[in-house]
Amino acid sequence: MTMPMSSADSLVPGLELQAHERLLWNLCYRMTGVAADADDLVQETFLRAIERPPPDSASELRPWLVRVAINLARDQLRKRRRRGWIGPWLPSPVETGVVAFEPPVSEGRYDLLESCTFAFLLALEALTPQQRAVLLLREVFDYSVAETAAALDLSTANVKTTHHRARRAMAAYDAHRRPPTRDLQETTRQALSRLMAALLRGDAGAIESVLARDVTTLTDGAEFHAARKPLVGRQRVALFYRRLAEQRAPDQRMAVCMLNGLPALVCDFGTLKTGYARRGVIRVDVDDDGLVRCVQAVLTTRKLTAVPFA
Repeated sequence: MTMPMSSADSLVPGLELQAHERLLWNLCYRMTGVAADADDLVQETFLRAIERPPPDSASELRPWLVRVAINLARDQLRKRRRRGWIGPWLPSPVETGVVAFEPPVSEGRYDLLESCTFAFLLALEALTPQQRAVLLLREVFDYSVAETAAALDLSTANVKTTHHRARRAMAAYDAHRRPPTRDLQETTRQALSRLMAALLRGDAGAIESVLARDVTTLTDGAEFHAARKPLVGRQRVALFYRRLAEQRAPDQRMAVCMLNGLPALVCDFGTLKTGYARRGVIRVDVDDDGLVRCVQAVLTTRKLTAVPFA
């Protein structure tokens, strides 16, 4: 992406905003969990850099951009939480390619791939915006305490206290942590394939055999006809998806794509009745036995801007 430059850019010699775009987008996406919000926040950050550049043109630009972006992201997160959401809230899917988890070589606890998984992003929802910002800067982007304090306009003591509380809030995630390794990606792909094959056959027994006993399903589809509450239990979830499969349109198309570190189904549901989603993403999480313990469907249009629909 190339941003238009104005005469104000001369106040910051050599300003090349696009060189910082990926870092800012990665940070804003993990702060908000929504790719479209990250797009908007990066654009707003760049606009501020063009219209009101930092007063000290001799200083490095990146810290200033990060400070602006993360403050905007914290405000966006607070607004979203005040507005609330109709039905379950899920992150927006993003394409991540065929890469797999690699243990961080720095002091950070989580690598970039793990930090964009649905499990991680949902765990972040338990944190306050400030805790979320501190955790991401310290544990994902490998910022020092001093750098984090400067980015968030906090004291170093406040950063340490906030970081400790954020780590404590992530304890449940850490206890059951399953980074997207090659093995987990393959196990997830197999479970997803078995589930979809059983659904296409309409075989109730085969569907249930793929699901864990306490399986849950969540649907983020606020603007469409969709389940507004989680469904729990093998029989209920199997019946729900079997009925959906029976209503599928003849022009429905699906493809497996690597989204947020794991295989997922990118779906064009074809010609359906008014009020039903035309597109969506269906993903699963598996347990240690390779059974599906959670099915998540993202149907909300704004959540699908980063999905590669063919």
